[in-house]
Amino acid sequence: MIDIHTHLLPGVDDGSQSIEASLAVLADFAAGGVDVVVCTPHLDASRATEAPFERNAAIFDQLVAAAPRVPKLLLGWEIMLDEPNVDLRDPHFTLGGSNAVLVEFGHTIIPPNSAAELLRLRMSGVVPIVAHPERYSNCTAELVKEWRRAGAVMQMGVSAVLGARRRQPLVQRLLAEGLIDLFASDTHVDGRSLVPLRQWLSETATQEHADLLTKENARRLLTGKPTLPVPPLVHEPGMLRRLRELVRGRKPLSAR
Repeated sequence: MIDIHTHLLPGVDDGSQSIEASLAVLADFAAGGVDVVVCTPHLDASRATEAPFERNAAIFDQLVAAAPRVPKLLLGWEIMLDEPNVDLRDPHFTLGGSNAVLVEFGHTIIPPNSAAELLRLRMSGVVPIVAHPERYSNCTAELVKEWRRAGAVMQMGVSAVLGARRRQPLVQRLLAEGLIDLFASDTHVDGRSLVPLRQWLSETATQEHADLLTKENARRLLTGKPTLPVPPLVHEPGMLRRLRELVRGRKPLSAR
């Protein structure tokens, strides 16, 4: 598995606050079969010119030195598009030096020019990956389709399938129409992981779903290749119950 969205770079945002906390999560991920993890601390586009590249690189090097060889660690950002027309072509903004950039909008209202901004980014040469589209209060399947036509990739959070009931119609429609390209944990050292999700997909959907949504499309993004289409994933009776069982069956990190 490949997790392109985590907050495991310690001491820089609202995620991990220590190398020890990050190492515990990485050990858990490795035991579950996660091969690659991208650390993506928060950054506002309006502060891109002040991005602390050197600070993050130094902390990242410390984490790599302390971590085991698996999973492989890469560095990137989760960039809030709070200001349009910001140049994000610098490889320091991308995921592991690829041409893919993880972006997000404010969680309350998506700006009316969102598709145009994603198209501008795509035309500049980077591939925008929209983080957790299911969270935005005014997001719709039609808007996601517009983002995809603009050349953006959609990354759903692992907690979406068991998230707030009011968001479930959108989550289920996005999956049923094949509008989600990959999942990521978005862990903040809070137990979120791709591991139970992949097992759930393998058991209740198909191996193709599991591979595309938890590894192959992420691998392609990190190596500059276009994502592959994901077949529709329709929720059947009992599917969510099985996912809850898998999630609840995982012990908290502190208890391991």
